[in-house]
Amino acid sequence: MKLYFHYHKKHIWVIAFFFLSIGEIVAQDLYPKNEKVDVQDYIFNLTLNDDNDQIKGETIINVLFKENVDSFVLDLVGKSGIYGMDVSGVFEGNKPANYTFENNRINISPSSNSKGIKTFTILYEGIPQRGLVIDKTKFGRRSFFGDNWPNLARHWLPSVDHPYDKASIQFGITAPEDYDVVATGKKIEESNLGNGQKLTVYKEPAPVAMKVVTIGVTKFASRLLDVVHDIPVSAWVYPENRLEGFSDYKVASKVLEYFIDNIGPYTFAKLANMQAKTQWGGLENAGTIAYFEDSVTGKNTVEALIAHEIAHQWFGNSATENSWNHVWLSEGFATYFSILYLEHVYGDEKRKDELALDRKQVIDYYKQNPSPIVDLTIKDPMQVLSINSYQKGGWVLNMLRHKLGDEVFWKGIRDYYKTYRDANVMTVDFQKVMEKACGEKLESFFQQWLFTKGHPQIKWDWVYENGKVKINLKQIQDHHTFKFPLEIGLVKDDEIKVVALEVDEQSEVFEINIDTKPDTIVLDPNYWLLFEEKP
Repeated sequence: MKLYFHYHKKHIWVIAFFFLSIGEIVAQDLYPKNEKVDVQDYIFNLTLNDDNDQIKGETIINVLFKENVDSFVLDLVGKSGIYGMDVSGVFEGNKPANYTFENNRINISPSSNSKGIKTFTILYEGIPQRGLVIDKTKFGRRSFFGDNWPNLARHWLPSVDHPYDKASIQFGITAPEDYDVVATGKKIEESNLGNGQKLTVYKEPAPVAMKVVTIGVTKFASRLLDVVHDIPVSAWVYPENRLEGFSDYKVASKVLEYFIDNIGPYTFAKLANMQAKTQWGGLENAGTIAYFEDSVTGKNTVEALIAHEIAHQWFGNSATENSWNHVWLSEGFATYFSILYLEHVYGDEKRKDELALDRKQVIDYYKQNPSPIVDLTIKDPMQVLSINSYQKGGWVLNMLRHKLGDEVFWKGIRDYYKTYRDANVMTVDFQKVMEKACGEKLESFFQQWLFTKGHPQIKWDWVYENGKVKINLKQIQDHHTFKFPLEIGLVKDDEIKVVALEVDEQSEVFEINIDTKPDTIVLDPNYWLLFEEKP
């Protein structure tokens, strides 16, 4: 989602996840969820200006009360010093609502506790410290960019600022008429209001988490690059980067087509690719992806980044983790599906190259951070991103693919997306879908690779005698004995014979019949196992 620079979005890393029996997962995520209340849609009407960084907002929210409740809460950062928002009014329908605004939360008490849909309006204004980046582009032009991940929407948008409650989105942006505006959703209006003001409205019918809603307001050069399965694919770049940007972002249509053909239908109204002022390398905003300013070079060097962020449209944006501690369902998936795309385009050697780099990062990271992918010690969503949630999560999918075989793996992935499209999901839900696809229990696989720290650390040697290769193999990590398939490559005269072994003990001896002594032996020649080879 957020790419740091291997081609990932974030430049901040830490960790994410948890362990316990996979069937009884309880997420550490501390956000106070209210499952009795479900936001159906937001209408965010914002007024931007060139005189100062003050924004004025009117947010209209339709809320479904599934049960009788006395109150519900929206996140909004209040005024403190020069930053934050003042609320001037909250209304239920057209009548003033009973509310309090303190500790960055608007607590609203409905006029009745009856079930059903109620409409609320919040009027506010202020200067956002984060979330909405008001700055100048690299070319010195004033700009406004939404940069919400993970929970920064509350700095400028009153909302349930957690991915568990997704809703359809509409943005109405009133700004000086010389600005170009792109935002989450499909453009449904652009109107000159007079007095140098222009209104631009975008609407996204599909439910979206607040972490991936956005606006981009500055001078843009834009082009429709392609239409893929009725989805418009466009580029929005700074005018000074017009030709380079259109060239660099054009590959997005190939990526989109690959994922639609292999995973399932795209869920959002468009796919815009936006050069932006963002804290990340890339941010997978739903249908309106932001890429760092210097991603535009005209040299087509960001294909992997583009594939990663587009993969998020399925994994993270549509099928969305229900708890921050399960963010590997976003980042691990985007990491591996980017590799799958690159494998599709450039062949299996490219997959191996990418996984070799990722495996080294996982091993190096573990030495300083011995934690599982699902790690409940993490309470701050800003810290759930790490080598674990990206590269190790991607490696888990690579091993699962090898375990199940391509046909079953892809069937399971398609079923998973079909089941959880536009919904929320946890790791156990993914496990159950894959179990159904393959017809076997996968609890030990998921428990070992996602909820147990580390990886096999293998010390080994071999000898050849009496027509047999004898391999002595020992796992030297002391906290857990991993069980896994291991391919052995027997190399003779530049030809390789691959033999599969099943490792399930701390120390084992394997014998392989072979007519002549190999020149050399390599472990895992096809990069299907996450392990560390020790001298």
